[in-house]
Amino acid sequence: MAGAIASRMSFSSLKRKQPKTFTVRIATMDAEMEFSCEVKWKGKDLFDLVCRTLGLRETWFFGLQYTIKDTVAWLKMDKKVLDHDVPTEEPKTFHFLAKFYPENAEEELVQEITQHLFFLQVKKQILDEKIFCPPEASVLLASYAVQAKYGDYDPNVHKRGFLAQEELLPKRVINLYQMTPEMWEERITAWYAEHRGRARDEAEMEYLKIAQDLEMYGVNYFAIRNKKGTELLLGVDALGLHIYDPDNRLTPKISFPWNEIRNISYSDKEFTIKPLDKKIDVFKFNSSKLRVNKLILQLCIGNHDLFMRRRKADSLEVQQMKAQAREEKARKQMERQRLAREKQMREEAERTRDELERRLMQLKEEATMANEALMRSEETADLLAEKAQITEEEAKLLAQKAAEAEQEMQRIKATAIRTEEEKRLMEQKVLEAEMLALKMAEESERRAKEADQLKQDLQEARESERRAKQKLLEITSKSSYTQSMNSSTTALPTDLPSFNLISESLSFDFKDTDMKRLSMEIEKEKVEYMEKSKHLQEQLNELKTEIEALKLKERETALDILHNENSSRGNSKHNTIKKV
Repeated sequence: MAGAIASRMSFSSLKRKQPKTFTVRIATMDAEMEFSCEVKWKGKDLFDLVCRTLGLRETWFFGLQYTIKDTVAWLKMDKKVLDHDVPTEEPKTFHFLAKFYPENAEEELVQEITQHLFFLQVKKQILDEKIFCPPEASVLLASYAVQAKYGDYDPNVHKRGFLAQEELLPKRVINLYQMTPEMWEERITAWYAEHRGRARDEAEMEYLKIAQDLEMYGVNYFAIRNKKGTELLLGVDALGLHIYDPDNRLTPKISFPWNEIRNISYSDKEFTIKPLDKKIDVFKFNSSKLRVNKLILQLCIGNHDLFMRRRKADSLEVQQMKAQAREEKARKQMERQRLAREKQMREEAERTRDELERRLMQLKEEATMANEALMRSEETADLLAEKAQITEEEAKLLAQKAAEAEQEMQRIKATAIRTEEEKRLMEQKVLEAEMLALKMAEESERRAKEADQLKQDLQEARESERRAKQKLLEITSKSSYTQSMNSSTTALPTDLPSFNLISESLSFDFKDTDMKRLSMEIEKEKVEYMEKSKHLQEQLNELKTEIEALKLKERETALDILHNENSSRGNSKHNTIKKV
């Protein structure tokens, strides 16, 4: 009895020890995941689980976003998941998104997974027109997106219409011009073909390098009112706080860089920005909701921390990640070079094989023609021989008739004709016989000459036949040599040199000489970058000029007009902020 009670108690204690759980669905830019979470989990526990699952180490850029009462909110790391204002039904859905943006994507984004997530998010924002992008830049960005998805351009594979189902340009850009989808595809493909040799991560980074110079990139906008009740927009980004007119999200009226802000605070719906320079007035504004003020403060704190962090030496973790990224980049570069060499050698082998096959076909055609000529020569020789034989027989027959005529003439002469009439008739017959004999002799001589000529033609035909056989023999010997060469060449790719790269042997020990070489390489890359930028700007201007004639002016949006005005004044995102 006591044992039964003890077993029931242990069972009930085990049952009590099982933690309560709830289901969470996490949506990234290209996938969805579901997790079973404990009730006591905080936001950091769930966030860390997602980052581990993705293999993401640059966690400071990201967060878990959810929507409550039409307002965007982010999961707090130090607060329990269930204590947030999340819907009660399961699974509870969160979006894993970039919360903070880098100032320079190429320098700050180390991991390939980080670059890829940023690429997908920025691309979606441009296509959804949350980031304004001018038409010519949209085409260039689309070409890098195609390179990232399809790899190198191959006209045999990427034929006309292969982008028909792809969403590559904002609808605003498509509607702004009298251009068919085929015309857009042609212009995107022209730039896509120039990106040959870029891997997916390189194409995505080029996309981000262009996108980060767009005015609305990385800016979170909030509707506010100043003390006078004037409606304004507050923009929070990696560089600071910016105040905009509601109709102009491209050019800020006032900017507060993070290093010039002393304090940021809010009380209820009133938000206060205190500049570092005490001579500058404190800026106060009101937002629509308290929840919005909390979100603004979160973004300000996170962006300010990253702003200060960028201006300090990298932490040990970041240094390790960058070293690993350099090693991985070097390994991939060597692998790409090896593959490029193998591809080049394979293409050369295929070209040689094709040339040999073409030569073999040519030799076969020549051999066929020689065979046909030989057959015609043999037929001609046979006909000539037959004709010569017939002519010779006819000559013999004529000679025989001439002999018979001569005998007849001798017999007639020997016959004594006594009467004058018989003599006259006999003379006439003799004359006719002589004429016939003369004619027969001439015909016999002509036939003999013709027979001699036919014999000579037969001799020439046999000589031509001998030469055709000799040429055929030469062609046959050449074709056998070509076939042996072809078989050896076709087997070439399997014997191509290979390079085995062992990751353990790849290390970087930077000495003084290495640093000098690295400095030289950096300077060289700067020069190349400036040249590429100049070439890129020329291409963008060329495309803009080319499609300008097809623009429908009446469909221009307010942002299009503002962007054109800024461009005509030579204003860009960075120099505008500096001026403000």
